[in-house]
Amino acid sequence: MVTLPSGVVVPSADWVVAENQLPGTIDWVMSATRRIYGYCDRVSAVRGDVVTLFVDPPSLPYRIELYRMGYYGGLGGRLVWRSDVVAGGPRQPPPTVAPGTNMVECHWRRTMRIAIDDSWPPGAYLLKLTGADNGMTAGYIPLCVRDDDSTAAFAIMHSVTTWQAYNAYGGRSLYVGPGTVRVGETGTGNRSRVVSFDRPYDQRGWGAPDFTGNEFPLIFLAESLGLDVTYITDVDLHAVPGRLARHRCLFSLGHDEYWSSTMRDGAAEALAQGVNLAFLGANAVYRHIRLEPSPLGVDRHQVCYKSDLAKEDPLWGTDPAEVTANWPDGPVPRPEQELVGSQYADVDAKADMVVADAGAWIFSGTGLANGQHLARVVQGEYDTYEPGLSGPSNVTILAHSPVANRGRGRFSDMTYYTAPGGGGVLAAGSAMFVCRLSDSPRIDSNIVFPVIPGVTPVLWRMMENVFSLFGAGPASSTQPSVPNWHQFDCPLP
Repeated sequence: MVTLPSGVVVPSADWVVAENQLPGTIDWVMSATRRIYGYCDRVSAVRGDVVTLFVDPPSLPYRIELYRMGYYGGLGGRLVWRSDVVAGGPRQPPPTVAPGTNMVECHWRRTMRIAIDDSWPPGAYLLKLTGADNGMTAGYIPLCVRDDDSTAAFAIMHSVTTWQAYNAYGGRSLYVGPGTVRVGETGTGNRSRVVSFDRPYDQRGWGAPDFTGNEFPLIFLAESLGLDVTYITDVDLHAVPGRLARHRCLFSLGHDEYWSSTMRDGAAEALAQGVNLAFLGANAVYRHIRLEPSPLGVDRHQVCYKSDLAKEDPLWGTDPAEVTANWPDGPVPRPEQELVGSQYADVDAKADMVVADAGAWIFSGTGLANGQHLARVVQGEYDTYEPGLSGPSNVTILAHSPVANRGRGRFSDMTYYTAPGGGGVLAAGSAMFVCRLSDSPRIDSNIVFPVIPGVTPVLWRMMENVFSLFGAGPASSTQPSVPNWHQFDCPLP
């Protein structure tokens, strides 16, 4: 444990402190106009594993660099490994499209194998592919390095299933297909019903789709404080859900929409055992998925027919609980509010966060008062508490924010509840909450994202309070939630 300058006590780890005192670099940031595409044969790995890379090479020579992402004196990354120069060309074959499911998949020649040794500490990594043209040709491949023996206080989870759902490499995703005008539920005949991890991510984030905006600011903040952290992906939660009970808190970051039954049940069981859950976004646990093997390994095909095509799911009529409709819809409805404490409401919010319970633990030391606004914190997807829906009844509404641009009577709610004898659940209620931990503006259209996060003082203190409470053990033992939702204008479903 360490006492921060604010007086807040948080769990720390000597190895995280020491790691972030190593020399950092800004060279992980790219400014490119042409893309190099690549992918790994796994979304995460442990020391001793050998990771296989598949790259569609440019015509010019290129190099692969590996960066561990963290604080590093404010520079955000540390160079861990660099390849020799790799010759460019020939190009990889085009992807295939599976009849019936419209699944896009690549079957590329292996480019390189990389052994993960002791020089790779657990963490979030970016493999940066850089052409020999002063970085004008480049791309990222994200990789999580796990420690399966970790008992760290905090497990930070990358939402790779959501990254993959929106990945339109090859012209299709779970949202779009050829000719789609806008992302949505229209034009469903062309979109994929299954997506494959055996392909690169598309142009969003230049290969690191939601990591940079919806995840990295929280990682930067956590490692700047030397917190006792470890890293997993949601595919790892699916693979071994019982491992979550070794930690005190799971952080689900900005946009964590796609969950399997195993993931959901594993998180619920961990909550009952005293693990705290922090959903630092919105729209979490909204889409029901199954994971199946691909030619490269287990859990590489992600099945999701959604509610509009649920009757096409092969399990319709035979295993209704595993049909991949949206979680709230069924055929066996399980609204996400049962776990998250609030329910997905809508998208395209443009609003301030409005404090509703300034005396609550999360606002301690901020000086905030009821009704005070936190500018532009509610953006994009947002959640609301629905009292007529199944789920916990002991919900504390921490912030109750009108979303006027989506119509009268629409609210984004930051909520908190505790499971009796178990953990606590915080839900930020806004998909851009983690992004708002960074107040650095976008600099240039060729810079992938804000270079280095710089959290605002109020949100910094709020997160210190989260780290302190959720890192200490089951929140129900020290901060049982007190229901106050009846004081607010909460919509019925």
